[in-house]
Amino acid sequence: MFKRLLLSLMLLSPLPSVAEDNGESYVEGVQYDLIVPAIRTANPDKIEVVEFFWYGCGHCYNLEPLLEQWRKELGEDVDFRGSPANWRPQPMELHAKAFYTAEALGVLDTMHTVIFQAMNIDRKRLNSEGEIGALFAANGVPLEQFTRAFNSFGVGSQIRQADARARSARITGTPELMVNGKYRISTGKAGSSADMLKVAKFLIEKERAARGG
Repeated sequence: MFKRLLLSLMLLSPLPSVAEDNGESYVEGVQYDLIVPAIRTANPDKIEVVEFFWYGCGHCYNLEPLLEQWRKELGEDVDFRGSPANWRPQPMELHAKAFYTAEALGVLDTMHTVIFQAMNIDRKRLNSEGEIGALFAANGVPLEQFTRAFNSFGVGSQIRQADARARSARITGTPELMVNGKYRISTGKAGSSADMLKVAKFLIEKERAARGG
């Protein structure tokens, strides 16, 4: 009687969501987590992948070469964006402002790598606007332009949006990935940075399949 009751309960219990491909499978709650409620993406016509990172994070720095190659393999239906973490006002807010300042000035492709290397290789703390401004100036950005962008309303607004995004996704560390506002992937659950990208790839395919793509 007990066995029959237990079997009935198992049949009624929802099974964890599984993404599969090439004989591998990733299970919700094991290799990735579901974000509830889902977060609205910037472009609903695209599958969005967000990287939550911090320039002072060694794991984020080590992920960059893998991520750069991985991004080249994404289809045109995928949008990738960075979202700087900011759970400590100083100095993380300054580093997040540096990211959005570089983006606003059109020099993110250069400065993203420069800032990562400055903190992780050159061991610069970049804990003041002056230090960050000097780094931008050393890489061809006039200090006046940097200062104006760094303290602009637009950059401040993006910082607030990034904070809200991280809270809604329940980010607890860096690096972490979010796929289409629905799934959160951490190295702790995925196993490694490389495995995190594999899980993200499968979740992208999961979203494509849901769209009939």
